[in-house]
Amino acid sequence: MISILDYDAGNIASVEKAIKYLGADCAVTRDGNTIMHSEAVILPGVGAFGDACEKLSDYGFYDIIPEYIKSGKPFLGICLGLQLLFKESEESPNASGLDILPGKIVKIPDTDGLKVPHIGWNSISINKKSRLLAGIPDNSYVYFVHSYYLKARDPAIVAATTEYGVTMHAACERENVFATQFHPEKSGEVGLKILKNFISIAKEA
Repeated sequence: MISILDYDAGNIASVEKAIKYLGADCAVTRDGNTIMHSEAVILPGVGAFGDACEKLSDYGFYDIIPEYIKSGKPFLGICLGLQLLFKESEESPNASGLDILPGKIVKIPDTDGLKVPHIGWNSISINKKSRLLAGIPDNSYVYFVHSYYLKARDPAIVAATTEYGVTMHAACERENVFATQFHPEKSGEVGLKILKNFISIAKEA
């Protein structure tokens, strides 16, 4: 079973619907025992970094998530879920994220002709070594909704980039930890293929 973490963030139901559509058993939960016994875990979300950090703390996820990741089983962060895997965000300077991966979250710069938040479809340039994005054609289009983006400290963890006034790290992965800034659950057949890849990784783990 796949656990989808419930910390009062937006868009959790859309992820649940997509996983069930692909035929995988999943549950929206914040129960530590359920999470630790899951085959895989997804941290989705739309919202503010600081507010989300408070909720993660309230529900004990600052202990549960690192413990789960140490188990070696697959973990996927989506949108805000990607950002929370890092220590800091310019959106909420006083908040501290999970600090699982090296890097920081920064604001999309103002650029003539480009709106912030970045909402809509953008193509991604894919790292061919990525397991999460295996079989996805380079320059495929996926759906974004965000005002802040990842600047990874270690280029080796970058699974995909996109261009929106600046080169943004659109997906990352290291060992059993995977994350996308874009929303696979809203990215049509390409997004479903990405989620299917994650389900397959969970079955192989």
